[in-house]
Amino acid sequence: MTIRLYDTNARQIRDFVPLTAGCVSIYLCGATVQAAPHIGHIRSGLNFDIMRRWFAYRGYDVTFIRNVTDIDDKIIKKSAEQNRPWWSIGYENERAFNDGYDALGCLPPTYEPRATGHITEMVEMMRGLIERGHAYEADGNVYFDVRSYEGYLELSNQDLDDLRQPSGEGETGKRDPRDFAMWKAAKPGEPSWETPWGRGRPGWHLECSAMAHKYLGSAFDIHGGGIDLIFPHHENEIAQAKAFGDEFAKYWVHNGWVTMSGEKMSKSLGNSVLVSEMVKRWRPIVLRYYLGTPHYRSMIEYSEEALREAESAFARIEGFVQRVTEMAGGEVAPAVEVPPAFAEAMDDDLGVPQALAVVHTTVRQGNSALAADDKEAAVARLAEVRAMLGVLGLDPLDAHWVSETEGEDLHGVVDTLVRLVLDQRQAARDRKDWPAADAIRDRLSQAGLVIEDSSGGPRWTLGPR
Repeated sequence: MTIRLYDTNARQIRDFVPLTAGCVSIYLCGATVQAAPHIGHIRSGLNFDIMRRWFAYRGYDVTFIRNVTDIDDKIIKKSAEQNRPWWSIGYENERAFNDGYDALGCLPPTYEPRATGHITEMVEMMRGLIERGHAYEADGNVYFDVRSYEGYLELSNQDLDDLRQPSGEGETGKRDPRDFAMWKAAKPGEPSWETPWGRGRPGWHLECSAMAHKYLGSAFDIHGGGIDLIFPHHENEIAQAKAFGDEFAKYWVHNGWVTMSGEKMSKSLGNSVLVSEMVKRWRPIVLRYYLGTPHYRSMIEYSEEALREAESAFARIEGFVQRVTEMAGGEVAPAVEVPPAFAEAMDDDLGVPQALAVVHTTVRQGNSALAADDKEAAVARLAEVRAMLGVLGLDPLDAHWVSETEGEDLHGVVDTLVRLVLDQRQAARDRKDWPAADAIRDRLSQAGLVIEDSSGGPRWTLGPR
């Protein structure tokens, strides 16, 4: 049993060897809370939720940090545009992100630190970097001297001579245009904190270096985030942390984007699909299936058709779970272990598509057992399916999804009403009034219900959209 992960820094899949036996420490760059999340934002949290679940299944004690960037240029710009306090915008959108994570079944992180709560740690890191000759103050700003750190740009595999470092307004006094800001001097009307170099606010990159050090120490196992963060954010994090004296992350893991028309889903491009709107149109568990089942390093091209396909695929799994549960006369507990083929796929760089193929194969085997009236085999396959779905966060019988259904769905009421209609259909069949029976079935189908006749009587499910 060895979990293997693609390490962006090594540019290859590596065996995972934890710094501390039996433990894994993960830092994920979380939300920048200038606006409500779209499904591209939530995909990253969902991918690393699956990683966290798999490590836990494999017996690791997981420490999972997902930060909140609650102060940056975009938030300040939104504050000015909306004439609202910056902290009001940040807190409102932080809650929207957490609502989105929760809606899609992501487990809460071990700790979720906010950047503004760690100014002291940032000042300490800047002071250490200045003392070591890796940073300098100019016009109230504090910059990192990129030429002072020999390993700079190894993660993104760039040439320093060709580098064009993004710079913000007011970043004056740089010794080299490629140097990046760790601290930005205060401007009138903007939030600021007192430091030995004057009032100002933190730069984005400094925040994560300081918070990773605070919660995971000088060395930790995995640093994660979207591929768009490789440069400049993660590259600059590494420079700060290692120049400060930290070993920092041992493995770098990056997830792909959700795209629309081949472009990264982005608010700035006007092509975002807000989570708050999507969960009104699609069941959250279906959204999780759609976003979580492609390989984490692959791109997902958003389309309504792809979501309908995901809905249909999950309905086949869910229908099997419901049928066997009904046949068994009660809940069937998940198996203690997942099937070996599923485990092999997950161990190999979190191969969820291959693991999901095992789920669907097991469902087909279970359906064959149902057709053969082999209750024991059907129950055994359901136990395996529930174990696998639990790892993926997709078990429809899990308390999270059951409570969601009870709180938001009138399933019990609908079931009673549908049963009345099905009784009328059965009465028509008993008197051999086939046109009336077919008409009732067609009307139910038009309402979005799928009617399945079985030896135990008719049963209904919601059909694909």
